[in-house]
Amino acid sequence: MTTTSDAGLTGADDVDHVAFALTNQRVIYTNDEDYLILNDQGVTHAGIVFCHQGSRSIGEIIRFLVLLHACLTAEEMQGTVEFA
Repeated sequence: MTTTSDAGLTGADDVDHVAFALTNQRVIYTNDEDYLILNDQGVTHAGIVFCHQGSRSIGEIIRFLVLLHACLTAEEMQGTVEFA
């Protein structure tokens, strides 16, 4: 796991986050709908997991991410959006 601060991307544009994640083969977990727009615009990404803020507990989110990791390869996640 890499956080925004770990990557030095605090305050960076969303496309910079996507580029960093793609370069480092990281899936982005977010509640920011702007990432859904980037996906719809055809921006290449390593995968996005979207969850509406406050709709799931931390435990539910973690269980979903663990299950997703067990079910899909990095190649299968590339360019897809999964909803938690």
